[in-house]
Amino acid sequence: MPKMKTHRGSAKRFKRTGSGKLKRSQAYTSHLFSNKSTKQKRKLRKASLVSSGDYKRIKFMIGK
Repeated sequence: MPKMKTHRGSAKRFKRTGSGKLKRSQAYTSHLFSNKSTKQKRKLRKASLVSSGDYKRIKFMIGK
């Protein structure tokens, strides 16, 4: 059976941390900023980790 190919869209969106967890960027950061508070926009800048329910699926998609 051939090797699994990396899902290129996922590879661009998710990165590994030093301990092996998956890091992702926040949603809701592209437009409509006048409706969002400064506090909300500041919190959206920081990256977060992939949830445990999605972890296995995304791990296979990025092939690591």
